[in-house]
Amino acid sequence: MASSKKFGKSGSANLAIWLGIALLVLLLDQFTKVLVLGAFQLGDSTPITSFFNLVRVHNHGAAFSFLAGAGGWQRWFFTGIGVFAAIFMVWMLRSHAGQKLFSLAIALILGGAIGNVVDRLLHGYVVDFLDFYWGTWHFPAFNVADAGISVGAALLILDEILRVRRGR
Repeated sequence: MASSKKFGKSGSANLAIWLGIALLVLLLDQFTKVLVLGAFQLGDSTPITSFFNLVRVHNHGAAFSFLAGAGGWQRWFFTGIGVFAAIFMVWMLRSHAGQKLFSLAIALILGGAIGNVVDRLLHGYVVDFLDFYWGTWHFPAFNVADAGISVGAALLILDEILRVRRGR
């Protein structure tokens, strides 16, 4: 028989840890963006290695500049999605704070989502600056928030694979 656990003291402590991780991702994201905005003009690029540049790119769309040229309405659409997703993720963290891998994944995604929402609210676009490439092929530029979202998504997949394996 499955027991229903109330959200108690240890749940509150776990929730605080996950929200702290999300806050760390958010702060690191915003700090790096402030540095880029202060040091680079739009379109500037500084080679770091043979496969990585620091750049300043403004993404008015979503992932991989999806809907970037849609005329402006997408700013508020993606902001709304981000706010809704953040509320849902906090609820998920509160409900599942004891599930470590799952909660870590959600915390990373939450911090990244809020980081990009902050950009949309402050600037009307997301500041991207990490440019990895191979020869002349460039992966779309991204930022710390995007990295948190991507790592979190990978951890969610891993968590599900492990959950399914445990169920066999």
